[in-house]
Amino acid sequence: MTHSTSPAAQPAAGGSTSGDRRILLTGVTGFLGQAVLRSLLETTQDVHVTAVVRPKGSLTGRRRLEQLLRKPVFSSWAELLEAESAGADGQAALDGKARLKEIFDTRVSVLEGDLTDMPAITDPVDVVIHSASSVSFDPPIDEAFRTNVGGARNLYEALLASGQDPHVIHVSTAYVGGISKGLRQEGSLQADVDWRAEYEAALAARARVEAESRKPETLRSQIRAAKLKVGRMGPKTVASASEGARREWVDQRLIDFGRTRAQSVGWTDIYTFTKAMAEQVAEELWAANGHRVSFVRPSIIESAMTKPFPGWIDGYKVADPLIMAYARGALPEFPGLADSILDVIPVDHVVNVIVALATQEVSRRGDDAYYQVVSGASNPLPFHEMVTAVREYFVQHPLEDDKGRPIHVPEWSFPAVELVEQRFRAKELSAKLGSAAVAYLPATKRTREWTSGLHKATSGMTMLRKYIELYRHYTKTEMVFDDANTRALREELPAEFLATHDFDITGIVWRDYFQKQHLPAVTDLTRAYSRAKSAQKRRAARPAPELKHSENSLAVFDLDGTVLATNIVQQYFAVVRATKPRRTWPAEIGGLLAAVPGYLRADQRDRSELIRLVNRRYKGYRSADLRALMQGEAGRRIRATIRPEALETIERHRAAGHRTVLVSGALDVLVEPVADLFDEVIATHMDEDASGVMTGYLATPPLVDEARANWLRKYAAQHGADLSTSYGYGDSHADAAWLELVGTPAAVSPDLGLYAVAKKKRWQILEW
Repeated sequence: MTHSTSPAAQPAAGGSTSGDRRILLTGVTGFLGQAVLRSLLETTQDVHVTAVVRPKGSLTGRRRLEQLLRKPVFSSWAELLEAESAGADGQAALDGKARLKEIFDTRVSVLEGDLTDMPAITDPVDVVIHSASSVSFDPPIDEAFRTNVGGARNLYEALLASGQDPHVIHVSTAYVGGISKGLRQEGSLQADVDWRAEYEAALAARARVEAESRKPETLRSQIRAAKLKVGRMGPKTVASASEGARREWVDQRLIDFGRTRAQSVGWTDIYTFTKAMAEQVAEELWAANGHRVSFVRPSIIESAMTKPFPGWIDGYKVADPLIMAYARGALPEFPGLADSILDVIPVDHVVNVIVALATQEVSRRGDDAYYQVVSGASNPLPFHEMVTAVREYFVQHPLEDDKGRPIHVPEWSFPAVELVEQRFRAKELSAKLGSAAVAYLPATKRTREWTSGLHKATSGMTMLRKYIELYRHYTKTEMVFDDANTRALREELPAEFLATHDFDITGIVWRDYFQKQHLPAVTDLTRAYSRAKSAQKRRAARPAPELKHSENSLAVFDLDGTVLATNIVQQYFAVVRATKPRRTWPAEIGGLLAAVPGYLRADQRDRSELIRLVNRRYKGYRSADLRALMQGEAGRRIRATIRPEALETIERHRAAGHRTVLVSGALDVLVEPVADLFDEVIATHMDEDASGVMTGYLATPPLVDEARANWLRKYAAQHGADLSTSYGYGDSHADAAWLELVGTPAAVSPDLGLYAVAKKKRWQILEW
């Protein structure tokens, strides 16, 4: 721990009796932690804060802490400092950012580390504010216990090892009491669950699930799914996808372990369960050893009422994803109880309780030191009233769809939960069937648009399903949280402190809070996200920029479906028409049509398999005859199928000094009509007998998918080319394996597999 020696800045005081207190703060980079830090620094003059911050990548803990200065919670304070520094006599205002930086340097130290690997506490500490935790409602069970329970254990063990006796303010949640009905009073939980046994079982669960995931039957299932999804990109990609699916399976299994175990012992989810276990840790390791601990149990923390400024919020919180899904028209109904009490609390009310406990002379101990910072008992908000306030707001201030049209918000009737579930399942099934049907359609611009729309709908419903599963317990609760201790604490505090740190929940008019503060704030967040997303779409859709001149850049083109509007099956039929009597055409066409389903299945499995099957039909042809054919009318017909956009693009690359390379699985002799367009052509060669007759077998494996990627790496190295400044053009899912190697990949009229990859990776999508 290091302390700055620069002179202290003097922020405005706020009635503190802190008396030069030294506070250790965890969770400072989180929503609540940021606000606590600002309040401590802004409203006291003699509190020194040591923040526990873990390094992240190349960023030190100190640097991560300093990055907070750019966030609205602190940048707004910098503006206030600057305004306050301007004297009445017109003197120039001081730089607010510089003053804020000085306050940080003077009064904030960093203890670099993580609660999962807590460093030793060597400097004196008077108060500890423990607000760090995983705020996800459904992490894997081992991660939840390692962070929320193991982190608390490590903190208290470090405090015990330090030999000090600070007052610990342990931030928990009002929902630690689990599933119940009626009034939930403050005080110790007295839960009949052993935190140590649960902690050990949670950590052991991963080893069991990891072993289960490696069973042959599980792996075979994942390999089959990976082959169907990415088989055309090559075996390495299949292996990578299969392993990724295994890891995801492990995480999902552990998430299910956590949710189910929590519900089996009376909690709604793993988050509330582990927070309850963390309270047990604090009681056993700290309070039972004669040390002082206060528990702060907020309900659903949302945007600020007044401090640091009205409506301040740092990203979406618990209720916000559901609110914005409703505003987008995506939630026609929700499985909640109209008369359920939605317990919401502004973040600054929670902060003010914490700061009161940290800086004021408060003598409350035992069950009197459990503070539920809630609204349900003193200022209840029925769920239907919140929904009405939200609907009124978005009727007056609707969001807009992709075309700029106002979105109509539904009016909920709160039907039976089972009915909502049935409707939702019907939509999920419809989207699933639609996606399955589109997968069998030809890849056209229309089907690509359908695929994109179905994917968006499916992803949206998956997310909504997750929100519904996680949050319906909070909108169906028949539990009301008592706040008697919190109200009693407020009565004991001096008026001077309450003038700047009040937390009287009875003064809030919920309709005004939502419509004037909270909803405008989360709507601004949503619109900022939408603007960023629209900017990304515009960048992806805009015409390709002028190519930079470079002699060490490649422009690599696929042939079929990219440069040419035809494919290898159509090319074979063109050869048949040019070499065989007309009377044989029907039989040839019939045989070709009969083979098409097999070709399609082969192409889905492995592009090289399709190439081998089609090229087998050239058995018996003489290469010299085909070459002569390509120099005549047949070659001119192939040349006529060159896409104008492809020709223009090739010419642009050549003018920019790029080395243009055509790589194709087609026979080399059939590529000759377009060879003059490129600096180099790499194509498939067929084995011939001594008399020049093709055997039907390829001389070497075709350069497709991963084989083409490996070839491209070697080719670039041999020619001193820089792949990061190179370009690639392909149309097939198999092309994704090599397109991802170049700095500027483009999907040209892509099939649905490549289209999905290009959308995900934000590659340019060209319609030629």
